[in-house]
Amino acid sequence: MSSLLSTIESPTDLRRLPRTQLGPLAQELRAYLLDSVSRTGGHLSSNLGTVELTVALHYVFNTPEDRLVWDVGHQTYPHKILTGRRDRMHTLRQWGGISGFPRRDESEYDTFGTAHSSTSISAALGMALAAKMKGESRRSVAIIGDGAMTAGMAFEALNNAGVETGRLLVILNDNDMSISPPVGALNRYLAQLMSGQFYAAAKNVGKSVLKGAPPLFELAKRLEEHAKGMVVPATLFEKFGFNYIGPIDGHDLESLIPTLENIRHLMDNDNGPQFLHVVTKKGQGYKLAEADPVAYHGPGKFDPAVGLVKPATPPKPTFTQVFGQWLCDMAEADTRLVGITPAMREGSGMVEFHQRFPGRYFDVGIAEQHAVTFAGGLACEGMKPVVAIYSTFLQRAYDQLIHDVALQNLPVVFALDRAGLVGADGATHAGAYDIAFVRCIPNMAMACPADEAECRQLLSTAFAQNHPVAVRYPRGAGIGAQVPAGLEGLPYGKGEIRRQGRRVAILAFGPLLHPALAVGERLGLSVANMRWAKPLDTDLLRELARSHEALVTVEEGCVQGGAGSAVLEALQAEGLSLPVLSLGLPDVFTEHGDPGRLLADLGLDAAGIERSIRARFGALLTDGANDLKAA
Repeated sequence: MSSLLSTIESPTDLRRLPRTQLGPLAQELRAYLLDSVSRTGGHLSSNLGTVELTVALHYVFNTPEDRLVWDVGHQTYPHKILTGRRDRMHTLRQWGGISGFPRRDESEYDTFGTAHSSTSISAALGMALAAKMKGESRRSVAIIGDGAMTAGMAFEALNNAGVETGRLLVILNDNDMSISPPVGALNRYLAQLMSGQFYAAAKNVGKSVLKGAPPLFELAKRLEEHAKGMVVPATLFEKFGFNYIGPIDGHDLESLIPTLENIRHLMDNDNGPQFLHVVTKKGQGYKLAEADPVAYHGPGKFDPAVGLVKPATPPKPTFTQVFGQWLCDMAEADTRLVGITPAMREGSGMVEFHQRFPGRYFDVGIAEQHAVTFAGGLACEGMKPVVAIYSTFLQRAYDQLIHDVALQNLPVVFALDRAGLVGADGATHAGAYDIAFVRCIPNMAMACPADEAECRQLLSTAFAQNHPVAVRYPRGAGIGAQVPAGLEGLPYGKGEIRRQGRRVAILAFGPLLHPALAVGERLGLSVANMRWAKPLDTDLLRELARSHEALVTVEEGCVQGGAGSAVLEALQAEGLSLPVLSLGLPDVFTEHGDPGRLLADLGLDAAGIERSIRARFGALLTDGANDLKAA
């Protein structure tokens, strides 16, 4: 363990250090971070970029009394290391270990959970005004970056904060790089601001004056305001009512700390909301990550001396890759297709589509609500939009899904990646609720492919419909099914019987078909691949209900309101009464960990499904075995 970092068990220890030791501490912290993440996997580029900023914030502010809200929360590894969790970093994103995001129940220094973006200003404003109402002197700081400032919610909060009085500081961590390359007018504005040589020179003059005697502070301030007025008149953030300061180098502690101290003084004297613009570099200090911050955004385990290497044996194609190839093939066949992503080009498998069809590719930034309504507008004019979005992020655009697409019955395809459990990212990123929240919306349909081949085929089926359809598929690879080359679809709203058995039938929705088939073989049960949660194949359901004594539904989604609930509702509507066992995700937030282990712990692997069926329908299974012997 490095000498300085080993002495830091909390920010209190950090604040005891002389300022001259903060630079060496930051170097040790960056080295420890790189070594730690290379052993566990996790978010790397963004965290390498926030080392100095994290040190400076904990040094200047009295945390945890002063509240820090990080946004997006995957840039908080240095924060975790400095706040008493250094010795638990080897458990990062693993079962029973620490989260890759801030969690209020993990540390008092994690003041707000921020695994989805653009929430920090709202939360920090709430904290600042709560302190004011309670007569407390604490300060609130929102650190927003990594593309999070492109979302409308951030500007809604700025609009509110500008007319309130509280001890609030918003720090824009401008690293010119979200998860995917940054987009939009705001990014262009910041780039132009940073590229102005006169403005940069004026800032350097102001910085040099500030290093001098305190009486010259006002002179420096006036010089800065004069330069700002000449180069960027009426900056955007000042129009919101903030005192804008910056931009400054987010890796220069000699600039960061005095600036933060001055801002803290302004906050304590109730000078209104403050806005600090810092410029950082993703992957800072590790050349490979600096050169390719996207590749090192969330790597698995690797050797820092070597970097990321391609596996000797090509891995099985992932569902995401299957979608990406289908998108390109369908775009080639139908010029009406347009692809939309809310800032997840790489994660959603749209890199090749962007390269081949740049005029039909739209990255709208981290703006899920806009993405959905934008798709609706395109559909109104005869285009065929495909919105590639993680299941967990579609939740953020639920109103738009209902009012702007489904109510108007517009033909938009929603490709829902990361449906079901997602492993190391945990509860905040799990796609647990899409079946339940989609199937209750009129005009919407929901397809649940069981493997990679069906994923491609059901995407084609969805694209052929004249109403909105969602296709849900999991993270990672499936069973390795051979994916057809063509664009033929599967029958709309129809499932199939995959195994004919006796007495009990398993109705599987999605990839859990395969453990269900294993259970069917062991217990002699029928197994149906339902394929669609909505519309439900009621003909198939009626046939299974009349020829079996009990049904089991299996899905990697929430039980409440999910596909199992759809089966129960349909049976009731048909006047059919028989026992039904619904298996799926329970009414809890599933923690981070290895996906296979999580499924096993939840009873959704083959052994768990068999165990649940034996526990519920053991008598039927025993009678069935006796019937077979008698025959």
